[in-house]
Amino acid sequence: MHPNALLEACSELVRLTLTFEHPADAVVSRFFRDHRGLGQRERAALAETVYTVLRKKLLFDHMTPSGSGPKERRLAILGFAHWQDEEARRSNPKAVHGPRDFLQAALNDREKQWLEQCDAVQEGDLLERHRHNLPEWLAQPLKEQLGSDFWPLVQALSSSAPLDLRVNVLKEKRPEVQKELAQAAIKTEVTPYSPWGLRAVGKPALAKLPAFVRGAIEVQDEGSQLLALLLDAKRGEMVVDFCAGAGGKTLAIGAAMRSTGRLYAFDVAAHRLDALKPRLARSGLSNVHPAALAHERDERVKRLAGKIDRVLVDAPCSGLGTLRRNPDLKWRQTPQALEELVVKQAAILASAARLLKPGGRLVYATCSVLPQENEAIAEAFSAAHPDFMPLDAGELLAQLKVPEAASLCSGGESGSHYLRLWPHRHQTDGFFAAVWQRR
Repeated sequence: MHPNALLEACSELVRLTLTFEHPADAVVSRFFRDHRGLGQRERAALAETVYTVLRKKLLFDHMTPSGSGPKERRLAILGFAHWQDEEARRSNPKAVHGPRDFLQAALNDREKQWLEQCDAVQEGDLLERHRHNLPEWLAQPLKEQLGSDFWPLVQALSSSAPLDLRVNVLKEKRPEVQKELAQAAIKTEVTPYSPWGLRAVGKPALAKLPAFVRGAIEVQDEGSQLLALLLDAKRGEMVVDFCAGAGGKTLAIGAAMRSTGRLYAFDVAAHRLDALKPRLARSGLSNVHPAALAHERDERVKRLAGKIDRVLVDAPCSGLGTLRRNPDLKWRQTPQALEELVVKQAAILASAARLLKPGGRLVYATCSVLPQENEAIAEAFSAAHPDFMPLDAGELLAQLKVPEAASLCSGGESGSHYLRLWPHRHQTDGFFAAVWQRR
C-alpha cells in the first residue's frame, strides 16, 4: 500500500475509534472486515497506530494544535511515529527513533517540519498529565497506592502487552509445544510463574498454526492463567466458573481437572458464551457445561446451592488492569460507572458464595487495579460472611510450586494475602484475587 493511502486509512480508523461509541477492538475488527484487501503488515500498522494514539492521547492532544490539516491525520502521524519508535527500542533500547522513511513519504513539507518539532519536545518539559496520559480520577488513586512505583507503571502502560499462550495440558506438554512453535519460526519463552504458559517474541499470527487448530495452545495472559491455577480444581469435582465470558479460564480449569467431574460455565451474556463454543471444540474437554443465567440469582444457582466444590468469580469490572491491551478503557470508564460496578461485584460474590459446600474454595478476581473493586470488596465480604475463612493466596501458590509466590501477593486486613499482579512488576495484566474456604 502506498504510504499516503496507509496514513489516510490510519486517520480514518483514528477518527472512528475516538468517538468512543464502541470498544476500540470492536472498531478495529469492523474496519478490517470492511477492508478485506488489507495485508497483515497494513493491519498491524493500523491497529498499532490507533492503540498508540489511545495510550498517549493527552500528550498527542497537546501537540496537535501546532500542526495543520485534519486533527485525526495529525494524531495518526504521531501514533505511527511513536509506534515505530517503540518497535525500534524493543530491538535496541538505546534507539531514539524508529525508521521514518515510510512515514516521511506520506508527509508534506509542513508536516515533516511539525513532526520534527514534536520529536524535539523533552519529556522533562511536559506537564505531569501529558507524561502519564491518564484521566485524573484514575491517576490520583494509583499515585496513592503506588507512591514512587507510579511512574514505572505508567511506563509499562505506555507499551503494548506481550502475547502469552497457555499450553493445553490435557493434550500436550509445554516443552514439546515450545519446540513445535520454534520449528514454525515462532520464538517463545517459558512464563516465569505459570506452569502452563509460553510468552511469544513479537506478535506472530496463530490462527492457522497446527498447534492452535488442534487446541494445543490458547491465547491467555499469564495472570489469567494464575487465577485458574489458584482455584486448584481437582479431578472429579463440581466446579463453577461464575462469570465465564468467552471461557479462557474455564478451559484452563477444565484441563487441570483432566476433563473429569463437572465444570459449569455461567454468564449472564449468552453471546459471550457463544465465543466459548469453537474454543471448547478445539480443547478436547467433555466436562464443560455452558449456561446463560438471567441474573446472579437465577434458578440454576438456587438448585446448585451448597453442592459445589470450587467457585471462581471473575467479576465484571472496570478492566483497568488491561490498559496495555485496551487503552480506550481509561477514556470510556467513568467514576460513576465504577460506583455501579462495585455494587454489582458485591452482589455477584455474595450470590456465588451460596454455591459452595462446606470445605469448598471460593476465588474472587478482577482485572482491575483499583482498591474499591478489589480489597474493599474482599474485606466487606469477609466481614459479612464469618462462615468463609480467608486463605493466604501466597501460601496456596507456593504449595502449587509457583516460583516467587510471595512476590505476587500483598496483605489484607484479615491477615491473609491477596494475589496482586501489576504490569510493571510481573509483566502480566493487572489482576487481583482473594480466596476463602467455607467452614
